[in-house]
Amino acid sequence: MTTTSADRALGEFLHARRAALRPQDIGLASCGVRRVAGLRREEVAVLADVNVDYYARLEQGRERNPSPQVLDALAHALRLRPDAHAHLHRLAGSAPADRPTTDRVDPALLRLLDGFSGCPAFVVNAALDILAANPLAQALHSPFTPTDNLARMVFLDEAGRDFYMDWASASRGTAGHLREATGIAPDHPRLRDLVRTLTAGSPEFAHLWTTHEVLAKTGDVKHLHHPAAGPLTLTYQSFDVRAAPGQQLIVYQPAPGTPTARALSRLAAAAGGHGDRG
Repeated sequence: MTTTSADRALGEFLHARRAALRPQDIGLASCGVRRVAGLRREEVAVLADVNVDYYARLEQGRERNPSPQVLDALAHALRLRPDAHAHLHRLAGSAPADRPTTDRVDPALLRLLDGFSGCPAFVVNAALDILAANPLAQALHSPFTPTDNLARMVFLDEAGRDFYMDWASASRGTAGHLREATGIAPDHPRLRDLVRTLTAGSPEFAHLWTTHEVLAKTGDVKHLHHPAAGPLTLTYQSFDVRAAPGQQLIVYQPAPGTPTARALSRLAAAAGGHGDRG
């Protein structure tokens, strides 16, 4: 039986998440010297109530089409968060097929971007390419040349280390978002090319990619430093664009009455509300 790239992706994910768990994380006593990082295959199999040989074949890519019940049991055994749990199902082919992706931004969404005059707002695709941005988002990201792709900006642009005040958190989150995207759109050519470029150009990304950590881009706090506006603390929310699978609208927002809000107002005034959106 020929092993496909999809089989290998599932096995690599299971192996990486097993290696990331310590016995004490799941209440197991750790005695003596362990010869493997993280849990043993036997321990995962017991926790998931599956045959050890069957689990070994899954990791080796020799077992195909595990049932949704087995996947749920493995997700519980490996303590996967909901986004990683969904990623596991997609790798195994048990998630609903997604509609074709597009990089075309709907004109109605472009008008919505303009409506966020006091907040940076932009649209990205699964590979974190910036497809469109309002003037304030362009002004916020002006330290980067070009402002083309969030992952490239984090890992390969020299400005990233200063712009993202908590660069370690930003880099981990960015790699996790891309890992999730590979489960949603495994054959996306742009995504494959980007991962190759980042792996070759950034040792930090290459290391993070081996962890197979999955992080959904939903909402969080960003600590940024803009050369003109100074330090900024912004919350962001991500919204799936239902009419264009793979696209997300991201909106940054400051807390009212804070130094960040005042600094962002000055940046908005300087941006003048003009410029190309995409």
